[in-house]
Amino acid sequence: MKYFSLFLLLFGLSSCATFNCTPLEKYLGGEENLIGLGYTIATDLTNTAFPPLVPRNPNKPILATTFVNNNNLQQTSKFTRTLQSHIASGLVQLGYTVQEINLRKDLVVQPESGETMLTRDLEYMRGDYKAQAILVGTISITNRTMYITARLVNPKTTNIISAKDYKFCMDDNVLAMFGLQRVTNDLSDDCIDEPRQPLLNHIF
Repeated sequence: MKYFSLFLLLFGLSSCATFNCTPLEKYLGGEENLIGLGYTIATDLTNTAFPPLVPRNPNKPILATTFVNNNNLQQTSKFTRTLQSHIASGLVQLGYTVQEINLRKDLVVQPESGETMLTRDLEYMRGDYKAQAILVGTISITNRTMYITARLVNPKTTNIISAKDYKFCMDDNVLAMFGLQRVTNDLSDDCIDEPRQPLLNHIF
């Protein structure tokens, strides 16, 4: 009973998604909270920014751009566009002005792709945007593990003023955003091993 109570305590303190990609996923796994992830990224980046960002100032907005594939900086996805929206919402909740990039006439918006500003050369952005910081980021995928790097960049100097890395296991919903799904070994996951027979049964 003591161990069971301890297990319940640990389970209550942990997100169900933390059991994903583990042997316990089938029983204790859960959906990744993308809204919570977006808000966490917004909080982490603004708390560690140096020099500090200025909240509640419409003249000093933050530009939120779509995260891209680390191996192809022109490639976005439904996941990265969704994450961008949640991070932007988190920034607004924290009191920062977030400028809607869709309304800017000097940006090229690609249909079904989003608005990206992250390239190998950020020189062209200098002086073009009156923002105190630009949110950029990349994702990398290995099997079901996703690595996210989020950064706030000074558009005038291109200096990174805040950066944070994240790692999580892609659940079925996240996989679906990439048109993927988990591969299962037929019915093996659902089969229950036959109970072992007592040793005396083999003797007699």
